[in-house]
Amino acid sequence: MTLVAGQGRDADVLVLGSGIGGLFLALSVAERARVTIVTKRQDHESNTNYAQGGIAAVLSGTDSFALHVRDTMVAGAGLCHPDVVRDVVRGGPDAVRELAALGARFTREGADFELGREGGHSARRIVHAGDLTGREIERALLAAAARNPNVTLLENHLAVDLLLESHLAPLSRQEGRAAGGTRRRDAVWGAYVLDRTNGRIQPFRARATVLATGGSGKVYLYTSNPDIATGDGVAMAWRAGAPVANLEFVQFHPTCLYHPRAKSFLISEAVRGEGAVLRALDGTRFMERVHPQADLAPRDIVARAIDATMKKNGDDSVLLDCRPIGAARLQRRFPNIVSRCRELGFDPAKEPIPVVPAAHYQCGGVLADLDGRTALDRLYAVGEVACTGLHGANRLASNSLLEAVVVARRAAEQCVQRAAAGGRLPSVRGWDARGTRKPREGVGKTHNWDAVRRLMWNYVGIVRTDERLEKARRGLAHIRTEIEHDFERHVLDADLIEVRNLALVGALVVRSARRRPESRGLHFNLDHPRRSAALRRDTVLRRRRSDAPSPSR
Repeated sequence: MTLVAGQGRDADVLVLGSGIGGLFLALSVAERARVTIVTKRQDHESNTNYAQGGIAAVLSGTDSFALHVRDTMVAGAGLCHPDVVRDVVRGGPDAVRELAALGARFTREGADFELGREGGHSARRIVHAGDLTGREIERALLAAAARNPNVTLLENHLAVDLLLESHLAPLSRQEGRAAGGTRRRDAVWGAYVLDRTNGRIQPFRARATVLATGGSGKVYLYTSNPDIATGDGVAMAWRAGAPVANLEFVQFHPTCLYHPRAKSFLISEAVRGEGAVLRALDGTRFMERVHPQADLAPRDIVARAIDATMKKNGDDSVLLDCRPIGAARLQRRFPNIVSRCRELGFDPAKEPIPVVPAAHYQCGGVLADLDGRTALDRLYAVGEVACTGLHGANRLASNSLLEAVVVARRAAEQCVQRAAAGGRLPSVRGWDARGTRKPREGVGKTHNWDAVRRLMWNYVGIVRTDERLEKARRGLAHIRTEIEHDFERHVLDADLIEVRNLALVGALVVRSARRRPESRGLHFNLDHPRRSAALRRDTVLRRRRSDAPSPSR
């Protein structure tokens, strides 16, 4: 791998993002094509790096594909695509073995993988590396990429927008004629990319472009996600004309440590899988009254139960009691969690620890199939940024890393075919910054960043109402008008790009939620508390032609 700090170059495949999906795809392509990976901060800074739990795969004689499929479908509340679920689940064992072959050091029991259990799973099937699985996978994939001369990785590079064929040359009248509000399928030839070290924006051309940008947890005030999770891939794809789906289904992780010095530190669901239980601040267990699986109920149910308990009692948190696990096993299985808690003054082996829900995973995303193909030619989406139909209305724990590998493997074959076809890359225009100036102050971006996140937390959180959603719609419309004004007149920097994407994704989440007047999975609306058979379908949003942005500003 070539690690480049400065100017990029043309490639066969351009990958936006350096998490598990992007890196696995890059490695799968690199034996047959040249790959450039751009990542907005350091190479390891991704949602993958923060994944504690593991990767779900059927590797035990007491488990079966049928059970894993059933668990996924139950969690997805009627919206999972059965064919997608079956294919992804069957790809699980190979995904784990391939990651291990690339150097991922998973925890083992003798020669076999040690299997954990998490909420919603009917069997032990979570392959893990202690309680830092994501970090270990990221380490292994980056090390493998470093050994490959066909991979170029550029840190501190942030994609601004996609390079569209329709922006390169005027369409003929026949080509441009609308049919049902749409035109011929557009194609993507790379992206405009900001080098954060010098502020320059350049076109990066490629025969295939892959969105592997992760999710959008930072659209909420409280999240388990790192600061990079600003929904960039969804926003860019939407502006380019790709449909998005099921964005109303935002998964809130039930148990993030509640402490002013812990920046959304996640307490893995696997802790409850090993025997930990939830209690109100008065010590009372409450999950037994909520669901037959009690503390191992699916995440949406646990998160709502915690939220309801906090509101009923007027408390700022609930308690996670890890003592039933036993001090020795707790230390061996979750050394990172135990260490961090002790740094902050808690000893989970001796006392319950305070936890709260936080935004965790984007179950919807850019509409894509199992080969990663989107509605735009030459554009692929893998990992959390994509909506393949696997997760439905609620992701089953540890299915995310699984999906990323399975789809990345298949999308890589599509990208290789694009590369093999060859041909000259099209001529493109440089980024047009004429008439822009540096902003006099940064308070506007800071204000809008905070305003979006507080508005989403207050009005579009774990529990919603029609009135709250309407308030969110109006508030975001006003904020977005201000941001677009700044985007047109100011020299771009990473903060402005990210807050623009954040506000757009927030608006798309609200728009999706308003289209679902029912309660299903992760979307719970007090005005529509029951499921509707008529709404057992994906919420697909398609951009109106009037929404289309102009090329390169």
